[in-house]
Amino acid sequence: MPPLPSPSALTPEEVDRIAAISDPIIRNLTITQAYADLSATAAARLGPVANWCTYATWASKQAGATIRQEDLRRAIAASLGPSSASATDAVVDVATEAKRLGSRLPIDAAVAAIWTTIDPAAALDRASDAVARGNLRVFEEIGREFARFEVACGPDAGREASDAFLERLRPGDPPDGQRYLRQAWTHYQRARTEADPAIRAQLILLGDLEIGFHEQVRLQPEIAAALEAGVVDPRDVRDRIIAVLFPHLAWLVRLRLSIARMLGRRSRLDFALDAIVAEKQRIVRRILTRHLMSIRLGPAVKLQLGEDLGVGFAPSLREIVLPELRELLGRIDPTRDSPRESGAVDWADVDERMHFIAEMFRCFAESAFLFEPPFTAAQLERLRAGERPADPL
Repeated sequence: MPPLPSPSALTPEEVDRIAAISDPIIRNLTITQAYADLSATAAARLGPVANWCTYATWASKQAGATIRQEDLRRAIAASLGPSSASATDAVVDVATEAKRLGSRLPIDAAVAAIWTTIDPAAALDRASDAVARGNLRVFEEIGREFARFEVACGPDAGREASDAFLERLRPGDPPDGQRYLRQAWTHYQRARTEADPAIRAQLILLGDLEIGFHEQVRLQPEIAAALEAGVVDPRDVRDRIIAVLFPHLAWLVRLRLSIARMLGRRSRLDFALDAIVAEKQRIVRRILTRHLMSIRLGPAVKLQLGEDLGVGFAPSLREIVLPELRELLGRIDPTRDSPRESGAVDWADVDERMHFIAEMFRCFAESAFLFEPPFTAAQLERLRAGERPADPL
């Protein structure tokens, strides 16, 4: 892979090249660094207030942990394994009932086979794939528009260049229309020439939120898929376990269980299999949700998306005087003048996500640590060579 460009050289063509990287891990890491470059370029024109790419840098880095399944396998293995009393009881019940129905496997061997069969790797793969798709989808569109804006509307560009940039954004609402992106870059352009620091910060926040709303609507399918990755088809799990325990008679056992269910006489094996499915689903969903419902901002701050933010608003954003921003916050922030009740109970709900995002953007907009590099110099050198940097990432 050719070397990464310097921040000032990130072009729409370079964004396209990054988006075409086939390895999802390398692609995500490269997207994360590209967002940091775009953030720095935008900040050079807008000032030291977080722009959308600033937050996207850390959101992409958090996405990378899911794409790499970082810590997820260990967490689930610890909860869904022999050390879990409830899971162990369910597994032993299945092995015992299978033996009673004629399984030739010794109990210990049957228990070991069941643990192997209920390996939640498929659920983690589904979550990883969904997050990788979302990471790419947003970068291909919004990352590319940031690069195109900087190329087309540099410091010496006039009104005509800005108008030409905006004209290429599609009318209409997301997911297909780009009306909010058009509004956002109109506000970014105003911020570039605004002398009052507080008004400039509010114009940038307004642009950030407009891009954020467009992004969240576009990401809805991938977010829902990631959160639901822990949902399993009970029939599939039951069939795989039966195939392991009755390698030569699986069809007959499935038939007997099916007939018993139709007659309203479910067997003890059926109940034991249901218990395993329920326990696997409960544990995988809990751990996946806890992992997906968090984000690190900068090197030190970790936020739980389901909890209220424990910080106040940035100084320039405590009192909103920009009419357009007041109007938007009135629509997306039920507690506009306070970060209370900002935690999202249901992250699959766009309105709840936008409430949390609005509060987060408003609280951390002037936090210098957001502009810290996402990777060390040594990691960046490896990444520029097309190689996976050393952990921890």
